[in-house]
Amino acid sequence: PSIRSYPLIRMSDSGKEFLFKVLVVGDIGVGKTSIIKRYVHNFFSGTYKSTIGVDFALKVLNWDSDTIIRLQLWDIAGQERFGNMTRVYYREAVGAMVVYDVTRPQTFDAVQKWKTDIDNKVFLPDNNPIPCVLLANKSDITPSKQIKSDEEIEQYIQENNFAQHFKTSAKENKNIVEAARFLVQKIIEATKDIVEDADKDDDDYGNTVSPNDRKPEEKEGCHC
Repeated sequence: PSIRSYPLIRMSDSGKEFLFKVLVVGDIGVGKTSIIKRYVHNFFSGTYKSTIGVDFALKVLNWDSDTIIRLQLWDIAGQERFGNMTRVYYREAVGAMVVYDVTRPQTFDAVQKWKTDIDNKVFLPDNNPIPCVLLANKSDITPSKQIKSDEEIEQYIQENNFAQHFKTSAKENKNIVEAARFLVQKIIEATKDIVEDADKDDDDYGNTVSPNDRKPEEKEGCHC
């Protein structure tokens, strides 16, 4: 069965607070962990052990004067692709970053399979796919051969329903903040009706609102 995703919303008299679960996927060695470490901790290391299973990180964003967004990033190991566990990992996700390595064409070849896996397993409440951005990581390195031209990439993201494509570098901290902010904006737009509905229906301030049934969710996920 497919998974319907809902943003977790906490209302208070000081504003709104969202918990957005975002998947970070891609083949082994594309730099998923490096991207997350740079974004969350502004830290880069040239050596990381391969992620086993899944890892988590939390980034808190003061989105505007009355909105806080807790961005829960799920770093899913490259070898988990198409495994039975991905359905469990994808549960409650409302956005995704699909990452490839500009120096390894085979990691780009795997992008469509990752995207299809996500599209087949998790949906927004309106049955639309969750917003996804495509990250061309390690763009600080000049590849021996360009994988695709800019025009071909533009056509590719349209054909495969990516919200946008970013050339990123965890080493040089290039376009990671921009890509994350763009994705969060797309998540907000995609779940706008849920948020507005919660605003109207929530009279008990301070309680968590689960948009599908207006009851506190039994499980909020990782808050690490």
